[in-house]
Order: sequence, then structure tokens, then C-alpha cells
Amino acid sequence: MTDTTTKTVSAYLRPIDHDGLAAFAEKGRGNPASRGKNNVHTISQGMFRTLSYVGQHTPVVVDEPLHLFGEDTAPAPGEVALCGLGGCLAVGITAVASWKKVKLSKLEVFIEADIGNPGAWGAGGAQMQSAQMGFQAIRVKVFVEGDATRAELDEIVQQANFYSPVANTMRNPIPFTIGLTD
Repeated sequence: MTDTTTKTVSAYLRPIDHDGLAAFAEKGRGNPASRGKNNVHTISQGMFRTLSYVGQHTPVVVDEPLHLFGEDTAPAPGEVALCGLGGCLAVGITAVASWKKVKLSKLEVFIEADIGNPGAWGAGGAQMQSAQMGFQAIRVKVFVEGDATRAELDEIVQQANFYSPVANTMRNPIPFTIGLTD
């Protein structure tokens, strides 16, 4: 038996600037090779607690849980990375919905990931290959409601996932360099 009741929505999430989004999309079509830049400055406070500064924002605090020798004062680095993924997917879903003129009334992203650290951060743990460390699986579920059918909402979610910069960073190998400052 299918539910044929009609749901009345009393409020929608705050929309983004549809015209601004259209201008941003046009700019991307005009120069598909354009790139922005993200900058983060991370300072250790001792043990595993760090403060990461991004522009003029309050620093992002990262720590490790007690069982990993941290003080458990903040999310672990992997959890913060997953926060970035959740935020990026939510941004994309909101943008695609706006572009398709779908009003969203609820949007929640639930992320679960399998991660291990048998290499003990390279401090004498198991000898591992880089592909064996870090996230080994990420599962995302999206709860979304709006003035569209479930199929249309799923299409919005799938499109946002396909174009998500953070999801694609996690999915695809990218050049990565590290070295000491000058």
C-alpha cells in the first residue's frame, strides 16, 4: 500500500542567490580550466591538538581521541575531513536544487567511513602501502525534502555528488607534494 497523504511544508531552507549561481556557472563554462585556491595554516598546540586557521574565521580545532593518545577536545582529523565532505555535498545539493528551481525544506547528510591506522602515523607501526591507509570506504546517506519527487531529489543528490570537489578529491588520486618551508 502506498502513502497518498499530502505533506504541507511551512518553511523552506534559506535559498541561495539563483542569479549569482547562474553567473558563476556561466563563468565556469567560459573558462573550464579556472582554479581557485584554498589556504589553511595549522599550528600544533602540543600532543595531537592543532588549530587550523582559514581566513578570518575562528580556528578549526582538531585532536585525537583518548585511545589514540589525544585529549579528545575536538574531532579527529579524519572526522574533520568528513565534515568537509558533508559540507561540500550539502553545498552541491543546494546549488543543483536551486538551479533546477527546487525548494528544499530539509537537508541532512550522514557519513560513515572505515579508517584504520595500523601504521601508527609512520611511528613504528605496521609497514603499509599508502593505498592501505586512510579511508578504506565511505558511505553517505542524504535525507532531503523539498517540492520535488523522490526521483527528482535523488537526481539532484547524484548530480551534486558527481560534481563535488571534495568527493572527487577523496575518490580520485591527485598530485600531492610535501616538504619543509624555506
